[in-house]
Amino acid sequence: MLECRKNVQKEECAIKRNETDPRDRQYEPDPSEQAQKRRKKAKKPNRGLRVAAVLLTIVLALEGLYCFVVFTDIPAIKSLREAYIETAMNTLSHQWLAKWFLPSYMIDEVVARQDQARKDQEGKISTWDKISASDATDKNGETVAPTEPTSQTDEERFYELFWELDRISFEDYVSAHPDVTANGWDNIYINEAGLNDDGTDIYTAMGERVLAVDAKNKILLVRVEGSGYQGVLAIAKDPSQLYNAPSAYIGSWGQQLEAIASAHDAVLGMTGSGFIDPDGNGSGGELAGYAMSQGESYGEHYVVTGYKRVELRESNLLYVTDASAPVAADTTDAVEFWPALVVDGEPAVENYEAFNGIQPRACIGQSEKKEILMLVIEGRMPTRSYGTTIETCTDILMRHKAYQALNLDGGTSAVLWYDGEYVTKCSNTSITSRMLPNAWLYGGDGAGQ
Repeated sequence: MLECRKNVQKEECAIKRNETDPRDRQYEPDPSEQAQKRRKKAKKPNRGLRVAAVLLTIVLALEGLYCFVVFTDIPAIKSLREAYIETAMNTLSHQWLAKWFLPSYMIDEVVARQDQARKDQEGKISTWDKISASDATDKNGETVAPTEPTSQTDEERFYELFWELDRISFEDYVSAHPDVTANGWDNIYINEAGLNDDGTDIYTAMGERVLAVDAKNKILLVRVEGSGYQGVLAIAKDPSQLYNAPSAYIGSWGQQLEAIASAHDAVLGMTGSGFIDPDGNGSGGELAGYAMSQGESYGEHYVVTGYKRVELRESNLLYVTDASAPVAADTTDAVEFWPALVVDGEPAVENYEAFNGIQPRACIGQSEKKEILMLVIEGRMPTRSYGTTIETCTDILMRHKAYQALNLDGGTSAVLWYDGEYVTKCSNTSITSRMLPNAWLYGGDGAGQ
């Protein structure tokens, strides 16, 4: 009996010890913990499947978007697609951007359309037959047939010269800045055209913001802008001041625009000829096509169908002709490029669909009033300006009464310089200008020669 009690007491002690001492208690898993672990284990493969599903959805969406963009016939998207192809195919170092991502037949269609556009340009040459020959000027800037003297005031002559100005906005500006006319209307000088300037509160009758008015040098600079682009149009009123100047190292190296312009003490300048540019690394020294600078010829004529030449002749008139045609005997300055934009007052491009490329642009022309038109559109800068099309450039020039005009080498070469500074940004923002083989200049030691 006593032994039984001892055994019972031992068992009771053991039970109490197990209840009070965690070290002696056997671990029994919590059912809720086990369920949670099972759920976690079950989730692992499901999470992987979800990630794969998301990735597959993204891939399919991109593929669908690609197919839509590439094959849709929606006019706006088709136009952008063809502009992309044209831009890529006209840049030797970037043709892969079209060839890698787009069907070859699509690229062939765009190239074929451009080939046809070249053929359409053949034979389009300037005659100036709609403008009276008596309006022509000689190399001294004097009219061939003198007109009767007028009794206009200086102010009236100013507004006649700068016919584009919105008179109300100009008078408001003069009222706010009376010092502008302190030296007389013939010496008015307003310049807010720098890259860090906002321009004036003066506008043209076409609604463009005026950047500079230079009465002494007869120059007007205006801001041109639209959807996705901006640029500057320089209107130089005295054609006798225009000439083409080569790089000091032509044949070996080009020079930046400011160097060429400064060397000739020019007031205004823009890009001239194109140049051989393998892989975008050309030095600007090897001219593409033929050029003439103040009577001196250099380079070889383009032999490609449709290439044009703009010739500045002794009459101070610009003529657009075929690059394959003989150079006129009275030509003093010339460059070759394409396409012609305006010939004898009429748009020269028959099918603008062949020129959908959104690019930085440079164009030179002459108005029916004999004014020199220098147009530069900035590009390849998403936060500032993408660039624009040939059609847009033609429209800008035509609203300023362009009578002749030629598209010049654009891209990184497209820059405009006025009175000691650039007034447009180079598309390569790490430089101010590419090395150029030559430049169109206005004013300075080459003018009137």
